[in-house]
This record gives sequence, structure tokens and C-alpha cells, in this order.
Amino acid sequence: MSELVLEDRHKTLPDHALDQLFRGARTFYTWEDKDVSDTTIQALYDLLKYGPTSANNSPARFIFLKGAAKERLRPFLIPSNIDKTMSAPVTAIVAWDWEFHEKVPQLFPHDPGAKEWFASDEARKANGVRNGTLQGAYLILAARALGLDCGPMSGFDAAKVDEEFFASDPKMKHWRSNFLVNIGYGTTEKLFPRLPRLAFDEAARILK
Repeated sequence: MSELVLEDRHKTLPDHALDQLFRGARTFYTWEDKDVSDTTIQALYDLLKYGPTSANNSPARFIFLKGAAKERLRPFLIPSNIDKTMSAPVTAIVAWDWEFHEKVPQLFPHDPGAKEWFASDEARKANGVRNGTLQGAYLILAARALGLDCGPMSGFDAAKVDEEFFASDPKMKHWRSNFLVNIGYGTTEKLFPRLPRLAFDEAARILK
């Protein structure tokens, strides 16, 4: 991280940036016929990877499906998710690695014992799912920051997706799918009116 970034970190982003990331952002269901380049996908990952995780364990793993590769998803999607997925330029499988702790010495080198924090199955699942989901949220924000739209969703057979994409690959056999995100340049067709959100006093408290 550059000194310039550190010095600027307490400045509020301008409204147009906040609108793009949050207030004006939507979940999209239809897409322009416009490619998302491999370079853009790599830039997307290079942003999301900086989001915080417990002990920097970074358990999320991502498969970005384009073209014919997306057809491999079709049999495992619920009917209402098929068209929106097949028409999207990219669909990301957001997964987490059951063996993520093996990389903790690389990612958290100042504490040689940190790997053991995740030695049990219970600790790995709790941390893998929680932190992997966080990283999936970072993906959505990173995509919006790059001018892309997203359509995150569940509604698929996770076990069959794991079998299709991960089980036979020695490097991915311990990956477990969490949720899917369609990525591209959305259109307003089939866009729902924005749904209500909870007010601060319904969902939050300040305790002193």
C-alpha cells in the first residue's frame, strides 16, 4: 500500500462513488452482450484480495466461468436462475477451501503457530464459511468499483457443482461452493423496484 493511499484513507468518498458502490447499485438479471475481459477479471481479484479475513487466512476460492464453461452449470441451477446465468458474460463460483489452513504460514508468517488455530474441522468450517463469504462480498464491491454489475444468488445444487468443477482436480478437490455471482454490464430490463431496507433504529444500536 502506497503512502498516498494511507494518507488519504480518512477522506469520505464522493457521492457518485458511494452511489456506485451502494445506494445506486442493484441486483441485475439481464445483461448487455458485452464481454468482461480476462484482464478485468484479474483486476477484480486483485482488488478483492485486500479485504480483511481472520488471521489473513483468505479461504475463498473463485472460478470465473465464461462461454461454454457456464453451460456446465446449467443442470444444477433452479429454473428461475438459468436464463440470467446463461446470458451473463461471467458467472463466478464463490467457494472456500477446506484446506485453507495449509496456506496460513504463507499468509500470516509472523506467527508460526497460527495454522494450528484452524486444525479442527469445526474451526476450519466456521472460519472458511464466514471469511469466504466476506470475500464474496468484497468481490461484489470490487466489481462495482470497476464499473461492473452483479447478480449474486443461491438457488443451485452445491454438492453437484462441487462434483462437476472441483472433485476431480487435485488442486481444487477440497474446495466447496458457497454462492454464485453473475457479473457483467446489466440492463434495466426485468429490474425490480428497489425493495425497502431497515432503518437504523430497526437494525442497529449504539451503546456507550
